[in-house]
Amino acid sequence: MELPKEHTINLDTYLQIFQRRWMSAIGIFFPVFLILLLPLILRKSVYVAEGKLLFQKTNTISNITGLGTEVNKLESVNSGQSNPLNTQAEIIRSVPIVQNTINKLNLKDDKGMPMKLSAFLKNLTVAEIDQTDILLVKYQDTNPQLAAQVVNTLMAIYLEYNVYTHRFEAVSARKFIEQQLPNAELVVRQAEAELAGFKEKNKIVSLQEEAIKAVEVITDLEKQISTTQSQIANVNAQSQEIHKQLGMNSQQAVMMTSLSQIPGVQNLLTEIQQLESQLIDRRTVLQDAHPQIIDLEDKLKSLKLLLQQRIKQVTGTNTPQPINHNFQLGVLQQQISAQLAELESTQLGLERQAAALSSSQANYQQRLNNMPKLEQQQRQLERKVQAAQSTYAILLQKLQESRITEYQNVNNASMISQAQVPEEPINISFMILSAALLAIIITLGAILLLETRDKSIKTVDEAKELLGLTVLGMIPSFSKPKKLFRSQKEPELHNKSLLVRNAPQSPISEAYRMLRSNLRLMSTDQELKVTVITSSVPSEGKSTVAANLAVAIAQMERKVLLIDGDLHSPAQHKIWELTNNQGLTNLIVEQSAINIGIKKVMHNLDVLTSGIIPPNPASLLDSKRMAALIKKFAANYDFAIIDAPALNVAADAATLGQMADGVLLVVRPGVVDSVNATFAKEFLEKSGQNILGQIVNGVIPQNEPHNCYYINNLAKARQKFPDSVRSHQAVENTGVA
Repeated sequence: MELPKEHTINLDTYLQIFQRRWMSAIGIFFPVFLILLLPLILRKSVYVAEGKLLFQKTNTISNITGLGTEVNKLESVNSGQSNPLNTQAEIIRSVPIVQNTINKLNLKDDKGMPMKLSAFLKNLTVAEIDQTDILLVKYQDTNPQLAAQVVNTLMAIYLEYNVYTHRFEAVSARKFIEQQLPNAELVVRQAEAELAGFKEKNKIVSLQEEAIKAVEVITDLEKQISTTQSQIANVNAQSQEIHKQLGMNSQQAVMMTSLSQIPGVQNLLTEIQQLESQLIDRRTVLQDAHPQIIDLEDKLKSLKLLLQQRIKQVTGTNTPQPINHNFQLGVLQQQISAQLAELESTQLGLERQAAALSSSQANYQQRLNNMPKLEQQQRQLERKVQAAQSTYAILLQKLQESRITEYQNVNNASMISQAQVPEEPINISFMILSAALLAIIITLGAILLLETRDKSIKTVDEAKELLGLTVLGMIPSFSKPKKLFRSQKEPELHNKSLLVRNAPQSPISEAYRMLRSNLRLMSTDQELKVTVITSSVPSEGKSTVAANLAVAIAQMERKVLLIDGDLHSPAQHKIWELTNNQGLTNLIVEQSAINIGIKKVMHNLDVLTSGIIPPNPASLLDSKRMAALIKKFAANYDFAIIDAPALNVAADAATLGQMADGVLLVVRPGVVDSVNATFAKEFLEKSGQNILGQIVNGVIPQNEPHNCYYINNLAKARQKFPDSVRSHQAVENTGVA
């Protein structure tokens, strides 16, 4: 059974389950125990041989050499959730190792055929010894020598397999590295060639040193440019001053200086000056038209023409030069003119020098500006080279390590104890104890499975927690109902005795009186005149509860009417031993007088039986006539109790509940299950019923966690009222509480 979520499963819970299922437990335990024990007793004596394997996280030789430690490292892939020793145990039990052992020892089964893997594995046990790094290998067989031989052979084959596996890993690693080395070397060469090409293309030796040198050169060039510009300014100032003194530019000064130093030019100038003087003198005496004047002018013109030709030859220009005294410079003027020409020549040289320095500075500055980008590209190429070289170096190192590892012993397991031939077989007492423990486990599992599959309500607490309804009464029982041997549709069997009437001092009568008191306390706020009593399923004893509750209320000098509203399977006429030819159906259909169907059974208590069962009870109960009758009953009686059918049989209880003041739900542990009980409660709630609470009927004291009250009172009841108790027990055994 599914326990409530709020409950914790403890020892008391298991004890209660065992108390309910002890007969089933006995019926399961002994057959299972005998089935398990019989093969152990009939089989031949079995001998067990055992050997031990020690495992280390890394191999000792690998620890000393420092090589191959990762190849044979013993650890789990799923760290923290698995044990490496368990993995090795499964390897020992694997098909290749087991099959190799079978073939090597030529093991046969009982029929002389080669032993199957499943048969071998049944006799083999490989387990970890707690708190150690040791695996215990066991093998059982009827032949003690064969058992020891199998264990030793199996461990030897496993050790060979372990060495081969680890060595195979080293060989695979070596081959892989040998395949990768040429590619790694090619990558190194390509990276180095790319770096060399970059340096050659950009004329790089050392960018850092070049940057420092470039800064120094640029600074020096700036100084030279500044010095040159100062010199140019000085020369320019001197040239301007000489221009002012000569009144001519440097070209004119040079030309005049040259003409002054040529004898032919000076002679012509002298002759021209003489002719000009003669011409002036003669013009003072003669007219301009005089032949002498004209002759002098012609000579003067011819001399000037000749002078222009010679000046042209000296200066190399076709521009006519004015003929005056400037062509005859003095020594000082010639020196100044020469100095002017020299200054202008110096200025031109300095300007060209400054331009060359500026151009060189710009080139250095451009190179310096490009250096960050060049450095970035160079670093990328250098990293690429470094990574390729590092990979290549690691592969070379790992290749050497793998070659060394390949030829060293990389096994991390060792045999610390060989199997000895066992002298005594397995202890039979141990086998019996093992069978008993296994039978107990199977029995407990079966009981829990039965309990889980059993959805019935078993205790008052379960009923209270499942339905959430107030428990107004708990009617005890002397024995468990035989639900497994009785169909729920089987009609209730009834006993003529009513315990509340026949045994008023019994504990069961006291339970009904407590129910009566609880109902009276509920009626302090609102008067309860008409109450419907129903249940989830048949056989919960609702009819007996209704009858005894009616007696208990009548004993309080209250006028009570008990109505049998179960028109599907009426029971009140059987309980009270009345005829059922006249009843509720007659009052509804024939509209007879009320006193015709009602029968007085005891002081203050009348019973209205169901009458003849109609073909359609629901239409009769859900009628205006029925509502009118209930109003009359409420007016004529202090209390009316309607015995309604179970809710899984018909919805009549909901119909009658709409006409009554409230509904009481009878719950019988061991009969009703949680599904039907929950359905009944939800059905009543959805139909708008005033659910007063629940009455737990047929409470089994052994099933209750706190059953001392029931046990003590029922024990007293057996002593004081033996006849009535036996009568009630007979009633409960039939399913009527």
